[in-house]
Amino acid sequence: MSIFRTLAFAGISLSLSAGIAVGATCGNNSSGFDKWKASFAAEAKAAGVGQRGLKALASARYSTATIKADRSQRSFKYSLSKFMQVRGADTIVAQGRKRKARNAGFLSSLEKRYGVPAGVLLAIHGMETGFGGFMGNSAVVSAITTLAYDCRRSDFFKPHAIGALMLVDRGMINGDTRGAKHGELGHTQFLPGNALRYGVDGSGDGRVDFYNQADALASTANFLRKKGWKPGKGYQEGQPNFKVIKQWNAATVYQKAIAIMGARIDG
Repeated sequence: MSIFRTLAFAGISLSLSAGIAVGATCGNNSSGFDKWKASFAAEAKAAGVGQRGLKALASARYSTATIKADRSQRSFKYSLSKFMQVRGADTIVAQGRKRKARNAGFLSSLEKRYGVPAGVLLAIHGMETGFGGFMGNSAVVSAITTLAYDCRRSDFFKPHAIGALMLVDRGMINGDTRGAKHGELGHTQFLPGNALRYGVDGSGDGRVDFYNQADALASTANFLRKKGWKPGKGYQEGQPNFKVIKQWNAATVYQKAIAIMGARIDG
């Protein structure tokens, strides 16, 4: 969804810290990608990636579409009113209210467990994928490894590339799984490292599947709670939980939009 996502996670970052310093060299075009993959495979293996993940890495392709999207984001520079208009805020709120009424029991259970109101989760779900209407058509592994290779923000995306390969190892995704241009996956567009760290089973089937709505919403609630969400406290700008929304996306206009839409859905 966005380069503004701020969700690097500590565990994999620490395990990679030694390897990154002397590891694969980044690049700014496709010419060095295959050589980089071969070098990065050693880092991935050292971080605990197994054979399935390494095979997915070997099959990954440089994504020109991902690089183009990374260089041409505009909506985060809009004013708040323009941003909400472009993103379809009124439609998200209307659909969010209907979904809240239709799934009241489940959403209430999430709020009871994690403290995150339905409106916030539904606003994120609506903003990210139109409530699952479009979850992306880019190969997750190829997209995230392309960004890990690209010099612009290689260190940020490397842990998420490792995360994606670990998700493959665990059978949670495969080399062909589709997501957003920046490698985000599922209903609420988790970056792969965060999917690995914060994913929970919301449907009760014993597995975590981010393309399952219940799992994605529960995982989003879990992420926000682990990032410091305070149950019962406000989430508008200036209130305690607004800073937690910042952990989901670093763009101020996005944060404000989620807070406003969430309140309208909950209202």
